Amino acid sequence: MSIEFKEIQRFTQWWLWLFLLPVAILPAYGIHKQLILGQPIGDKPMPNAVLILFTLLCFSILFLFRFMKLKTEIDKHCIRWEFVPFTKKRVLWSEVKSARTVNYGFVGGWGIRLGSKYGTVYNTRGNKGLAVELKNGKKFCIGTQREDDLEKVISKIMAPVQYL
Repeated sequence: MSIEFKEIQRFTQWWLWLFLLPVAILPAYGIHKQLILGQPIGDKPMPNAVLILFTLLCFSILFLFRFMKLKTEIDKHCIRWEFVPFTKKRVLWSEVKSARTVNYGFVGGWGIRLGSKYGTVYNTRGNKGLAVELKNGKKFCIGTQREDDLEKVISKIMAPVQYL
């Protein structure tokens, strides 16, 4: 089984990290000031345990965005995608009614988006993807940064299906 198309996408937008880094650094500064220097933050400081938990939550979000990725693999047998660490799916071409590249527009952000006209959208950035409708009526869309390459592979794989 040779893979026709493979893409790994991550959250690499500079503006996202410009927002996320301070979200983690500020609570770390709070720990330094309140726990190490012994200077309470504000008029009603957080209890130390709550400050530590809050800081851990902020760093967890930072690490989540660092390690999240959307992996897509397509071969003549199936479409596989994994939105690490949330979901891993596979669809056989025999289950596919239609597949095409689309500009899905703005679907309310990035990640896993439910309820669009393309069904569930899996994306990390941009607005282009592979829209798939299954024979059972379910729909999904997998974002891509390589629309032209994806379109060539889909055309090649879907061509024999169209003549049946």
